[in-house]
Amino acid sequence: MSSLRLRKPSEEAATDAVLDRGDGPTNIFHRRRWRLAFTVIYFTRALEYLSKQVLGKKMDLLRTLSYVAINVDLKNSDNPREGDCPSLGDVGPKILSNLVREKSFESLAQIGGVKRLASILMTNLEKGLSGDETDLIRRTNIFGANKYNKPQAKSFLSFVLDAFKDMIIIILIACAVLSLAFGIKQHGLKEGWYDGGSIIIAIFLVVIVSAVSNYKQGRQFRKLSKESSNIKVEVVRDGRRQPISIFDIVVGDVVYVKIGDQVPADGLFVDGHSLRVDESSMTGESDHIEVDSENPFLLSGTKVIDGYGRMMVASVGMNTAWGEMMSSVSRDLDEETPLQARLNKLTSFIGKVGVSVAVLVLLVLMIRYFTGHTQDDAGNREFTSGKTKSGDVMDAVVRIVAAAVTIVVVAIPEGLPLAVTLTLAYSMKRMMGDNAMVRKLSACETMGSATTICTDKTGTLTLNEMRVTELCMGKEHVSVDASKEIATSIVEVLLQGIGLNTTGTVHMRPSESVPEILGSPTEKAILSWGVSKLGMTMDELKQEWEIVQVEAFNSEKKRSGVAVRRRGEQAIHIHWKGAAEMILAMCSDYYSQSGTVNVMTDEARSDFGTVIKNMADKSLRCIAFACKKFDGSLAQFHGKLEEDGLTLLGIVGIKDPCRPGVRRAVVSCRSAGVNIKMITGDNMHTARAIALECGIFNPEEDLEHEAIVEGVQFRNYSPEQRTAAIEKIRVMARSSPFDKLLMVQCLKQKGHVVAVTGDGTNDAPALKEADIGLSMGIQGTEVAKESSDIVILDDNFASVVTVLRWGRCVYNNIQKFIQFQLTVNVAALVINLVAAVSSGNVPLTAVQLLWVNLIMDTLGALALATEQPTNDLMLKPPVGRTEPLISRVMWRNLVSQALYQVIILLTLQFKGSSIFGVDKKVRDTIIFNCFVLCQVFNEFNARKLEEKNVFKGIHKNKLFLGIISMTIILQVVMVEFLKRFANTERLDWGQWGACIGLAALSWPIGWLVKCIPVSGKKLFFSRREEAS
Repeated sequence: MSSLRLRKPSEEAATDAVLDRGDGPTNIFHRRRWRLAFTVIYFTRALEYLSKQVLGKKMDLLRTLSYVAINVDLKNSDNPREGDCPSLGDVGPKILSNLVREKSFESLAQIGGVKRLASILMTNLEKGLSGDETDLIRRTNIFGANKYNKPQAKSFLSFVLDAFKDMIIIILIACAVLSLAFGIKQHGLKEGWYDGGSIIIAIFLVVIVSAVSNYKQGRQFRKLSKESSNIKVEVVRDGRRQPISIFDIVVGDVVYVKIGDQVPADGLFVDGHSLRVDESSMTGESDHIEVDSENPFLLSGTKVIDGYGRMMVASVGMNTAWGEMMSSVSRDLDEETPLQARLNKLTSFIGKVGVSVAVLVLLVLMIRYFTGHTQDDAGNREFTSGKTKSGDVMDAVVRIVAAAVTIVVVAIPEGLPLAVTLTLAYSMKRMMGDNAMVRKLSACETMGSATTICTDKTGTLTLNEMRVTELCMGKEHVSVDASKEIATSIVEVLLQGIGLNTTGTVHMRPSESVPEILGSPTEKAILSWGVSKLGMTMDELKQEWEIVQVEAFNSEKKRSGVAVRRRGEQAIHIHWKGAAEMILAMCSDYYSQSGTVNVMTDEARSDFGTVIKNMADKSLRCIAFACKKFDGSLAQFHGKLEEDGLTLLGIVGIKDPCRPGVRRAVVSCRSAGVNIKMITGDNMHTARAIALECGIFNPEEDLEHEAIVEGVQFRNYSPEQRTAAIEKIRVMARSSPFDKLLMVQCLKQKGHVVAVTGDGTNDAPALKEADIGLSMGIQGTEVAKESSDIVILDDNFASVVTVLRWGRCVYNNIQKFIQFQLTVNVAALVINLVAAVSSGNVPLTAVQLLWVNLIMDTLGALALATEQPTNDLMLKPPVGRTEPLISRVMWRNLVSQALYQVIILLTLQFKGSSIFGVDKKVRDTIIFNCFVLCQVFNEFNARKLEEKNVFKGIHKNKLFLGIISMTIILQVVMVEFLKRFANTERLDWGQWGACIGLAALSWPIGWLVKCIPVSGKKLFFSRREEAS
């Protein structure tokens, strides 16, 4: 059994070396005693297990009186064999947790090293876990799942309580309770509860609707948070490299980590090259830690900033320091967005106006009441000094205060922030379906203001389905299929460069003829070509050659290198692979097809340059291979790969076709006034060809020397030159992440709102600097995703344009709601103020105004905030961040509708009784009914701010039609059936027809008003926002 095997001498020596770290002789003495005790226990358990194994097989034993001979098989003892049954409980989760968290070399040595721990955990370091469901469940039960306990979500009741904490609601409840008490006292319980009870029911309805809305948004944000943290990681199971969810990792899994990854759990280094991690998220230290066999500890939550490797998972979830830390914090998806901040200022100002009007109404009504200028329903004077009962006085005062407070309720547009939340939540949900996951709420609205998009090429503008289509060797083109034309010795060296200088893997399943290839798109294309066309066998290469040193690919150098030696030999071979012109500059010789070595003359170098240019003009990515034999032994090799005097093996051209629909998306952005700039690591010729194909570069409009620049050229500009050139640049080739950051900074200085796409770790600074950072969901590293605001799940540029449309839609929907709400506010305030001053009565009661408040705040927000984006949005220029929320167009629409409603309702207030021949109560019901129906019809007008056809596309918004229908039905119920509750009287068909006719006139008025041209930008509210 491998978990109880005897340790090899080399392993014991390594363990001793670790244990003997320390200075004093006392430490050494104690450690040796521990080691002796450990050896005795270990040996005893080994004997116990092996004796049971032999006895279980009922084999003949060589017995004497003093001993029993047991055959101990030490073959293949590095990894567990089938049939072995070590107990996973041999080492508990607490021990493993402390081992990695405290980076305890001593504990690791006591266990017996990484390999020994792998045996205890029943992990095959080459093939990983078996992947058997029973085994995975057992590991989860023993060591826990890779999930952390999140802070408990707010319950529905807490949202209800939050709604009741609103000061206006509290005042209304107080008024309702007083009204209820006085009503019962005056009229008895059977008749006296209606007024106060109606207000309480109306308040309760408003609170419940608000709480349900906020609760649903909270649930949606939590769901989004869970989806954004569901990272895919690559593990080895059953000998196969495969992606799984980070939540499915178990203790004992062998995980691949590479540059840009987040370490998914606490673990121990198995093998790898140049692996360095950033532990600042855990320790606060900014130094990058090198991880190798000498320092094998990897902490969950840290970021891989260089190299690649494999780790064995030792602790997961709440047994890691990262899990404990994350369980105590919750990601804030309810942050206040810039638009919400602006709306809160607007709400505050309107609220102050509303309070002023309410105080004025309160004073007027109080003065009129106490001076005897008001009458009751019977026409008698309500207040006579010394005669009116104190109960009646209190009842009247409560009624007046309730009316004033209700005016405040209607006046304060608390629905504005709710409308933003609803719009953002709705758009986030729909954007998920359009392959865009929002990580930061404010990005939704900021995207609507974007003036420039800086995009990557590979995978964003192209399909990311690469394949080798051209091969050049010795200045001659060779068919990629015709490997027989190339000398065998050259093919052998080329295969070494393909199969050993790679981070990809080739896995051949026994049941399938086509191998499974994993890695970056470029790696996959080259490996696929090597396997299918050149007959490469990855496993044989790995067995025959040993990797000595690796220099991982990075976006600065744009190349990767490896030093290898054949097993049993001393000679070291260096292989380089990367951007063709860069590898070419490192070469002093080149191989011909026949295998002869030729000197790289200036003429030959020029010829190869022409080959690269011709390939690039066909939109091919050019990758060159070069090699060199190191003259010396391993002892003389100092670990730095030589970068000169190389021999060029060949150049391949890799085709990555443009995505279908990209050209159309680019044209859509151009028509929307948004500039597209392509930033790529490819050479100028490849970049030009792709930009031409996508429509980013137009030779008829753009001067080539101004529109296409290299990163180094842009970098070396003076600040003045850069500022002058930035507007004309369409393509930046051979760029580094620093060049991308520089471009973003320069564009922002010029006043642009910049969106940037990125997928690499080094793109993080540019993604953070940009107004909107867009990372790639497929090829993007975890570092890039964490630095971004929105993750494009399909890596497609068309999805970026979709995000732009949704961003504009969010802003547009909120403007619609502002126009609708302010129309109601203005009309309600003016009507109540004028009526109170002139007649001493408020035509709309507290319950009626609360119903109007419900219509416009919650139902109105739902109806208008869920309008979907239209193509018309992409025909307008971007909305600047300093543009006023209430434009002149909105003021034109708002004032006209509010003025019409005020005229109609005041006419009904003063002449309604004589026009319809009805009493005061029926007249007030007609005013209430007409007012509500005006809002219903005006909701249609609000759908289109500038278009005259307000019904365009209405059939697509089923929610809008449903809310309108529900509002009308509830209004009918309020008027016809809830007379006591709403303080209304039934209306006949003629009166209903008159109300509908008067309300419907808002449609032709809206159409006529939109014929009035408007110009100019800023008005009172925008100046006020800027001042604040």
